[in-house]
Amino acid sequence: MTRIAIRPCPFRESEVLRQGGIHPVLARLYASRGLTDAKELSSELASMIPPSGLLHIGAAAVFLADSIASGKRMVIVADYDCDGATACAVALRGMRAMGANIDFIVPNRFEYGYGLTPEIVELTAREKQPDIIITVDNGIASIDGVAEANRRGIEVVVTDHHLPADTLPAARVIVNPNQPECGFPSKHMAGVGVVFYVLLALRAELRKRGVFDAQTQPKLDNLLDLVALGTVADVVRLDPNNRILVAQGLKRMRAGRMHAGVAALFRVAGREPRTANPFDLGFALGPRLNAAGRLEDMSLGIECLITDDDGRAWQLAQQLNEINLKRREIEAEMQDAALLHLDAFEPANSSTICVFDESWHQGVIGIVASRLKEKFFRPTITFAPGADGWIKGSGRSIPGFHLRDALDLVYKKAPTLIDKFGGHAMAAGLTLRADAFDAFAAAFEEVGRAWLSKQQLERVIETDGPLEDAYYTTAFIELMDGQVWGQGFAPPVFCDEFRVVSQRILKERHLKLLLEKNGARYDAIWFGHVDSLGERAKVAFRLDANEYNGVTKVQLMVEHAEPA
Repeated sequence: MTRIAIRPCPFRESEVLRQGGIHPVLARLYASRGLTDAKELSSELASMIPPSGLLHIGAAAVFLADSIASGKRMVIVADYDCDGATACAVALRGMRAMGANIDFIVPNRFEYGYGLTPEIVELTAREKQPDIIITVDNGIASIDGVAEANRRGIEVVVTDHHLPADTLPAARVIVNPNQPECGFPSKHMAGVGVVFYVLLALRAELRKRGVFDAQTQPKLDNLLDLVALGTVADVVRLDPNNRILVAQGLKRMRAGRMHAGVAALFRVAGREPRTANPFDLGFALGPRLNAAGRLEDMSLGIECLITDDDGRAWQLAQQLNEINLKRREIEAEMQDAALLHLDAFEPANSSTICVFDESWHQGVIGIVASRLKEKFFRPTITFAPGADGWIKGSGRSIPGFHLRDALDLVYKKAPTLIDKFGGHAMAAGLTLRADAFDAFAAAFEEVGRAWLSKQQLERVIETDGPLEDAYYTTAFIELMDGQVWGQGFAPPVFCDEFRVVSQRILKERHLKLLLEKNGARYDAIWFGHVDSLGERAKVAFRLDANEYNGVTKVQLMVEHAEPA
């Protein structure tokens, strides 16, 4: 069941923003998203929260500066998603610019599992002989891996943003805004953001030591295209600090000042960097990088981001594109199989979904979970075979159901069910024995029933209400596109009643509409939807500028429609 709702908008806050010189519609949009002060809209680097607020960041800077000075060998152990790849590229580029002897390794997720495992430590020690391991976008849960590194005399610096368990690894230093007692106000930084902050602190420490001055120090702002890409692709909340990082990265892309690999990804995705927006990063560039980690080897993606050779970057971007096409094929087959498994599924009688298939690919289950969650609006975990009798699950959640906490509760109630788990509120992963699948699914459903009300299991399309006729213009669309929207700062969706002038099915998959309101007519399209609407409809829509034959017109992208 889906219903359209209008976000409440506090009139006073909206009015204060409007009187402060903000466009009246934007003032209303911002106020309804909880923004009360125009200062929070600043996208200047000077408005960033200073690094000193991150627990242990000073200790990390001192340790890394000492290690650079004594020529220690360092290796980055990266995660295999887009955040991990960009974090690795940022760390590598930034540390090298500051004189570090540093390399990276990105383990194959299917062989070595997630995070800094003892096996990865052994592999890293064998192949790279490091004195120091630096984790990016992982490590906070790697208690055994850090212990193994310590046993081998390798010191570990953990940089991560995932939620910690009750015990922290015994690393030399941990920088993570979500570790206990860290008072950093932005708890939503991506892994790449945390690494960027560590570099800022390290550069300040090296300045203090006289290694650089303000003129000779490395320019870290040229890494912001990578920081923006990882932040958006990891779907972290775009709080004011993250919006600054993303806005600055987009600014560089639009000005053509981006790394060769980022430019090549724009080109292979058929997107225009001059008008770069968060949607491009999350839905065009991010998936092409993620595909490498899902199906093959994320070192391809990292290499694409660390090369300065345009030709090499283009070659790698094309390879990533091919892998992504393969990923889409596998995903479509898995989705069809999932729907067959769920043929008898009655959403009304279930609060959660768990599906396992012998033939599934571990690297793609997360996307399939995401699609099923969208379709049925239930917390969903999909499982694929792992090694010898184990199965691996990847889950996606709905608002109000903290997935990692739910797995924690299952684990506490039945410690023998789950082998290991980790993640966030909205996404998590776990490993079980194949024969424990049914018992786990029942235990997970029990948590779902206890935690979720009927209202929470209803999909709500949150909208910003009607839009005044004067703003159905390409100029207004341009104004909106200039803002940074995303997770936790939702892109505007308006809703209104329209007369349906005409409707037809396009390519057997989409509904093409002509809608009328107050005498003005608008083209509209509802993707993936073919059921026709009546004569009048209540429509939730996004505004889009559609260019055709050199003419740009306003088009409504329908999110949901129902009879009026």
